[in-house]
Amino acid sequence: MHRAGMISIWFFIGTLLLAYGVLILGAGIYDLWNPAAHPVVLARLHAGIWWGALLIGLGVIYSLRFKPGKGK
Repeated sequence: MHRAGMISIWFFIGTLLLAYGVLILGAGIYDLWNPAAHPVVLARLHAGIWWGALLIGLGVIYSLRFKPGKGK
């Protein structure tokens, strides 16, 4: 099922999760430093920071677990 020289799709998913996590975490930190004039009801929970950190963690796990050349 997995041929030599091929890269696992899970590695790409991990890198995408990592990239999205960095972007969301950055937006969450920006919102923390520059709050909106009319914040949403649950803005005090800082969901962008938590969600970004979770995506970064999952992205690192997937990227390291399925990195190319690991089986050699």
